[in-house]
Amino acid sequence: MITGNFKGFFIFTIITLVHELGHILAALFYKWQIEKVYLLPFGALTVFHEKINRPLKEEFIILIMGPLIQIFFVFLLLNINYNHDILAYSNLILFFNLLPIYPLDGSKLLNIFLNKITSFKKSHLITIYISFLTILFIIFKVKISLIFILIIVFVTIKVFEEYKNHNNLFNVFLLERYQNNFNFKKRKLIKNISDMKRDYNHIFYKNGKYCTEKEILRKRFDFKGKI
Repeated sequence: MITGNFKGFFIFTIITLVHELGHILAALFYKWQIEKVYLLPFGALTVFHEKINRPLKEEFIILIMGPLIQIFFVFLLLNINYNHDILAYSNLILFFNLLPIYPLDGSKLLNIFLNKITSFKKSHLITIYISFLTILFIIFKVKISLIFILIIVFVTIKVFEEYKNHNNLFNVFLLERYQNNFNFKKRKLIKNISDMKRDYNHIFYKNGKYCTEKEILRKRFDFKGKI
């Protein structure tokens, strides 16, 4: 709207909201708690008030339902009345949203993939570093405009906030595991708490002894009797 492109803003907003509706419908199916939906300069963002340790499968399905519903919606519109602008804006949203920059869907897809192959802590840090690198690449490759500046400033701030929140997020991840009895079928033998993965229950091997995940986390979070 700042740039005066009201028609484009209207089309962009409608497609974006339909995209978020896909995320929301899938989240409701899995009974995720939805906190807010933000309308942003480059799209929208649905914020969930949910445990980090929810299954990766659920997160993946909620994630991909946004693009799938968007594609289905645009396909219906094109069959009713072909409009080049609708297709162009839809493709733009899909392309940009799949970039590996936090908080875009592309970064979440990358993070899910990384969580399948490495620890939660490493996955989060790698996603943040790739977000920074992608932003730098775009700055040097894309023609500068007012919309471009707004988007770059916003995502850069969000990535910095996520980086500053890294340790806190990791502690929340661990605290959830300590306070809840998650029924993970897969088990993994590890040595360090930083190696803990999503969707796994862990057995620790420390100082020649085997310890359960709960025993290790109890030492970190049980402050009974301490000032």
